[in-house]
Amino acid sequence: MAGYSDKVHAHADSDAKERRKLRDQRRMAYRRAIESYAEQRLLQQELADYPELIAANYLATTQAVTRQSAQPAR
Repeated sequence: MAGYSDKVHAHADSDAKERRKLRDQRRMAYRRAIESYAEQRLLQQELADYPELIAANYLATTQAVTRQSAQPAR
C-alpha cells in the first residue's frame, strides 16, 4: 500500500507543478500585454507631439504602395 500512496502523492505533486506552470505562463502573458500596451501609449504620446510627421509618414506610405501596385508583374 505504501507504493500506491507514493504514486498518488507524486501524481498530486506533478498536478500542482503543472497548475503553477500554467498560472505563471498566464501571468507572464498578461504582464507582456500590459508592457506592450504601455509602450504603444508612450509611442502614441510621443508621435502626438509631431503631427506633421504622422501626415508625412502617411503620404510616404501611400506613395510607396501606389508605386508597388503600378509596377508590371514579372
